[in-house]
Amino acid sequence: MTRDEFDVFCAGLPATTHVIQWGSASVWKVGGKIFAICSTWTEGQHDKFSFKCTDLSYQILCELAGIIPAPYLARAKWVQVQKPGTISDGDMKSYIEEAYGIVARKLTKAMQRELGLLDV
Repeated sequence: MTRDEFDVFCAGLPATTHVIQWGSASVWKVGGKIFAICSTWTEGQHDKFSFKCTDLSYQILCELAGIIPAPYLARAKWVQVQKPGTISDGDMKSYIEEAYGIVARKLTKAMQRELGLLDV
């Protein structure tokens, strides 16, 4: 998955917002809460994708070569995919959708209603 594909996919999820933070990181939010990040910290390196996980997904993904606990976010069960091809684009999209759902369900009912997300 490329950064552009990541951005297009995340933009297609309901009620998302996008900002560029921390230099050039592509940060996706729902209800003001981050669910996925694409970052490149060193010029010439490939993009790294980070997202929130369930406890089980976190355990499984952290056992794969090329995926680590996300820097600064691991305590909240975030992973970072560091190497292209570690997981398929389809799996990446599924995990990002799962991350979106985890974060959206933690929003207040009033916020979910305001964003039209009561069925998330």
